[in-house]
Amino acid sequence: MNPITEDDIANYLANTPDFFERHAQLLAQVQLTSPHGNRAVSLQERQAEMLREKIKALEHRLMDMVRHGTENVITADRLQRWTRGLLTTREPRGLPWQIAADLQTLFLVPQVAIKVWGVSLEYANEGYAQGVADDVRALATSLTTPYCGLNAGFDSVNWLSDARAAVSVAMIPLRNDPEEPAFGLLILASPDAQRFHADMGTDFLERIADLASAALSRLRP
Repeated sequence: MNPITEDDIANYLANTPDFFERHAQLLAQVQLTSPHGNRAVSLQERQAEMLREKIKALEHRLMDMVRHGTENVITADRLQRWTRGLLTTREPRGLPWQIAADLQTLFLVPQVAIKVWGVSLEYANEGYAQGVADDVRALATSLTTPYCGLNAGFDSVNWLSDARAAVSVAMIPLRNDPEEPAFGLLILASPDAQRFHADMGTDFLERIADLASAALSRLRP
């Protein structure tokens, strides 16, 4: 006869749920090795330890949720203050500079730059409407969502005051309709390689793009 294996025992117990009802005293006699040392513990104590570990893991998850919730509230408040600034600005001429400056201050972005093109003639001599190469315009139009990642020597990064310090960047195209070509590009940059990375979500940046594009439509003919 073949010897009984551990799998045979496990299968028997799994398929005989009333076994421990008939042999309840065995549960009190079962001894297991504690994960916190080599000492033997009872089945009940081992189950209690597993439960405590699950509770601890849930507590960590809860704390992460609370932390993320607090961060989201702070971000939403900053976005509201930034939007309020756009809505209360009466003179459109300085809007691009205001958009960049407020983003840098409110969201603690080390460097911000912005350029717009196709503006009305009265704004054509402003610094934000000049010095945009055709390939940069083409790149902006090709972006359907903001680009986040390492600075790969993009020409638009040269708009920043210190391009050498731009290790990671977010390039946000500005347009009023997804089907239209971009009419501007917003650059956020940081010396931290992880500040803007390829795996980060872009929902928040897309909201900034929508709001900035709507405000900057006042500069266009």
